[in-house]
Amino acid sequence: VLVGRAMGKLQSKISFHTTKYRADGSVGETGPVRAVQQHGPTHTDAVTSVAALKPDLCVSGGRDKTVAVCSWRSGAALRRFIGHEREVTKVTSALDSNRVFSASRDKTVMMWELHGTSEPRQHFPGHDLVVTGLAVSPDASQLCSGSRDNTVCKWDTETGECLGRAAISRNLVTHLCWVPGEPYVIQTSEDKTIRIWDSRELQVAHTFPAKRHIQTCCDVSQDGRYCLSSSSGSAGEGGEATLWDLRQTRNRVCEYRGHLQTTTSCVFLPRGPALAPSIATSSYDSTVKVWHRDTGGTG
Repeated sequence: VLVGRAMGKLQSKISFHTTKYRADGSVGETGPVRAVQQHGPTHTDAVTSVAALKPDLCVSGGRDKTVAVCSWRSGAALRRFIGHEREVTKVTSALDSNRVFSASRDKTVMMWELHGTSEPRQHFPGHDLVVTGLAVSPDASQLCSGSRDNTVCKWDTETGECLGRAAISRNLVTHLCWVPGEPYVIQTSEDKTIRIWDSRELQVAHTFPAKRHIQTCCDVSQDGRYCLSSSSGSAGEGGEATLWDLRQTRNRVCEYRGHLQTTTSCVFLPRGPALAPSIATSSYDSTVKVWHRDTGGTG
């Protein structure tokens, strides 16, 4: 799901004009494209999550139960962390932090130190089912986790203490992301809603109008003004991404329609000096699409 996130971080480093990629190798709206550098496998099974760690490093989690830190430039796996008993579902980090967090089907979250040992620095047990959402505060002092057990938990990353636990019926969490510079966390769910949590009291501050399909992923713009959510879908129904205003009006701003199946990931792309605001989405229909944020177009 988070491969789109990694692509967003790379956007500022790779020059390309192509806005649509397909698994069969065909492309739409082609332009100058720099060759993609490929490296040997980092994991021995499927990669389930990727996130940016530092400008030259990324962190990934896999079905092989491991967490790896790799260099964007060389492709080398610089660190490998082993401790989960089942598949890693999500990885995240506060940008430029030395702390890496991973969630797993073993119902736990772990924290790893980039320059520490290969053992977890902290454990966060407490969920009853697979952990499917993970968001860390910008200063890496607090962590929010969400699960298919209908709960969201808040943790002290230093002590491992659970600072709060909130349960909402049918709230099967699919993703979490922290709003930059704010005490708020965005959450998507299988109950088709997007919620804003106030992390201070771990209470829902706002719920956006329910969508027609399961919400699979979310992202927040770097200025904290907008959030994105993506929807499940099939046979051309659903599969859209939605832009929401996080300011006082909290309106639905735009929808991005064109995927034929579930949209699995959505991300705000870094904005260059001469570039219009853009977003990217990935889908089970084997395509990645880049959209104009404000118009919804792909041109």
